[in-house]
Amino acid sequence: MKKSALVIVDVQNDFCPGGALAIENGDAVVPAINRYIERFKAAGLLVYVTRDWHPEKTIHFKEYGGKWPAHCVKWTVGARFHPGLRLPEGAVIITKGDGPDEDSYSAFDGKDHGGRQFSEALRGNGINHLYVGGLATDYCVRQSVLDALKEGFGVTVLLDAVRGVDVNPGDSRRAIDEMIEKGADTTTSEEFDLS
Repeated sequence: MKKSALVIVDVQNDFCPGGALAIENGDAVVPAINRYIERFKAAGLLVYVTRDWHPEKTIHFKEYGGKWPAHCVKWTVGARFHPGLRLPEGAVIITKGDGPDEDSYSAFDGKDHGGRQFSEALRGNGINHLYVGGLATDYCVRQSVLDALKEGFGVTVLLDAVRGVDVNPGDSRRAIDEMIEKGADTTTSEEFDLS
């Protein structure tokens, strides 16, 4: 039997307009994600929410040899979840990228507050299917979905609840195609059906 959970990837201030690594219209995912949250809450299903939680010095940042400007530094306003996100009571925060020597694009690199790896936390709750939305389609969403599939989870990508960086034009589209090719399903809130 399918036991599902919602996974919200990195909907943090620094990835939204005005943030240190802003995705164009990144905040447009918030209303769609809130709709999904309501449905999962009504069904009594778990919601996981991932966050980048970087130290000030990390190989992930340009200044220290990485690819990106400094963003989502732990305890800063930029690292907070978008204020419009209506996280339910009991949402499980998965923290990733909190070591100085890691990029940690994937939710599966993260741990819950008790220190359990994400995959262990999911299996401990009997979850075998993930509905995934958030930021960014072509990086953390893509990597989380591909890792979930490798770990044997079913995955549905929430197309109206993702936005991409598109460092190269078309990266997000290619990421969606790759996720589908590797076995992910897709849906939107209009077509969404938890059964």
